[in-house]
Parts: sequence; structure tokens; C-alpha cells
Amino acid sequence: MAQSGTKERSAARSPPYKSELRQLQIALVRAHRHIISHGQRVLLIFEGRDGSGKDGSIKRIVEHLSPRETRVVALGKPSDRELGQWYFQRYAAHLPSAGEFVLFNRSWYNRAGVEPVMQFCSARQSAAFLREVVPFEHMLVQAGIRIVKYYLDISRDEQRRRLKARARDPLTQWKSSPVDAAALERWDDYTKARDRMLGRTHARHAPWVIVKADDKKLARINLVRDLVRRIEAADASRDILPPDEQIVFDYHGDRRDRLAR
Repeated sequence: MAQSGTKERSAARSPPYKSELRQLQIALVRAHRHIISHGQRVLLIFEGRDGSGKDGSIKRIVEHLSPRETRVVALGKPSDRELGQWYFQRYAAHLPSAGEFVLFNRSWYNRAGVEPVMQFCSARQSAAFLREVVPFEHMLVQAGIRIVKYYLDISRDEQRRRLKARARDPLTQWKSSPVDAAALERWDDYTKARDRMLGRTHARHAPWVIVKADDKKLARINLVRDLVRRIEAADASRDILPPDEQIVFDYHGDRRDRLAR
């Protein structure tokens, strides 16, 4: 019922999805031109439960940006050599250079979520990561890299529906994996890992932004509204509505009750 009310409020004050998305993408292009011309370095981190819509959101963001200065990074399983490296090392190789816009579709935060839940790393390794990641990101920010971190949050029922649809659709079956089944079976473990990660790694220099993503279109629109305002050039956010605060909001400990349980 609450979700339906949110949809109605957003629909009442928003233009149709496709027309607003186009306007937001135009604003993103303006902002991206500013990033390129001023040699800025921007890093977006996308995390969230399986099926939360990270791929679709990233696709809409980069669709019309300059491919030479835009990179989407989605690293696979580490090699034996990478397993012997400093944990952040293979990610550091993909950080943005001057004028680049880089999007991590999952990131070093694997070590706070899927790796400990699926026992791909030890509890000691995960604890070490949580101690080290905030200073690491602070170092990147001091070096001139702007970091924006989005966590896409969905309900248990919506995740179940999406993962079943993914497995049936011949165009998305490649996304299905044994981890999908574990995502549902270990929902509570992922919830605990998410809460620990957000609570330990939300910082002023690299805050977490929560996106309530049960409605994909509303999530995309409001995420891009928020993004344009965070990376705006002088006039990039002109005529852009602010994000709906019921859908996109900065994480704070007192907002934990707004996350899916």
C-alpha cells in the first residue's frame, strides 16, 4: 500500500518516463562534457541485492555518454595471481583518469557482502576490509577522485519475482547463477551484511545513497535525478526535478528501518 502511494505521488509530479529520462540523459551529457573539459575524475559504485536493477540503471546512465571517456567495470572471479595481491589492487587499475567517468557494477564491496555470505573469504579478511576501505576511499578523494556510492534496495518478494523472470527469459538467462538461489535462501545473512557494510562505510567524503528499487522506472528516474545534482556543471540540473526522498536518500543509521527486511 505504501509503495502504491509513493508511485502515485511521483507520477503526479513527474513527466512520462521516456520524456523525463531523455531530459535527464541530456543533463548527464552536459555534466559529462564539463567533466571531460575540466579533467575531473568521477567514480560511481553500484551495489545492491541480486536482481535490484544495477545493470538497467547503469545502461541508462551511459547510453549517450562519450564512450572514450566512459567505462563500466564489472570484474569477474579473481585469478590465482590476483588472489595473492593486495585486495584493492585489481580495482585500483580501473580507477578514472582525468576526464573519465567510471562506473563499478559491484566493486571492492564484494568483500563486505557476497564474499563473506558465500564464504568466499574469511571473517578476518572481511573485518580487515571494513577497517581499511574508508581510509582507502578518503585517500582517493584527497587525490581528486569524486566518489558516489549507490545501494539499490529491493524487497524479498520483488527479488524472488525478478530472479524467476530472469531464469525464464532467454535474453537474461546468462545472468542466472547458483548465487541467485543463495540470494533468496540467505536473505537474512545478506541483510545483516548490508547493514554492517552501510553502517561501517558511510562517510562524509564517500556517502552511501540508498535507492528503493522495487519499481524499476521510478528507481532509474530518481537515481539519475540525484546523480545529475551530485555531478552537475553550472547548469546541468536546470529544470531537473529533485529526487523523491521516499525513493532516493542518503544513508544514516536512523534510516535503517526504511531498508528491506
